Amino acid sequence: MMLDQVVLLAAVTVLGMLEQAYFSLKVIYARRKHSVSPPATTGPPEFERIFRAQANCSEYFPIFIFSLWMAGVFFSQALAVLFGLLYLYGRYLYFHGYAESAQGRLEPLYFSAKMQWVLIGLSGLGVVCTMTQAYLGLDLLHSFSHVLGLTEHT
Repeated sequence: MMLDQVVLLAAVTVLGMLEQAYFSLKVIYARRKHSVSPPATTGPPEFERIFRAQANCSEYFPIFIFSLWMAGVFFSQALAVLFGLLYLYGRYLYFHGYAESAQGRLEPLYFSAKMQWVLIGLSGLGVVCTMTQAYLGLDLLHSFSHVLGLTEHT
């Protein structure tokens, strides 16, 4: 894949990094607002929800980045970007929902988890299809596309 072919994946990655930085800043502001000095991680429930939301988003970020790039490189950059943006949107809603109430995190959590699993699935499928093409000479992606009516007979 050439540089111009991964620029959208890179853009989603940068957007994700900015989102993570934004979440971290929200924790800093919450620390100041509620007088919770590092290294303390406990305080008023308002602080603890923001702290946990940021920590949870950070914990899943490496999985997101790897699955985004694997899906984009081995399956489809367009689909990886679409589901990557949906994942980031879900995490944004999750963070703000959790900041309001523990219950407020659930719907966005389930949504972002589904987007993450789609990316993981596309990653796995892309790698399997690439391996079967490289080692067995079978172009499964083309075959799947043909069976689904997405390509013409060739």
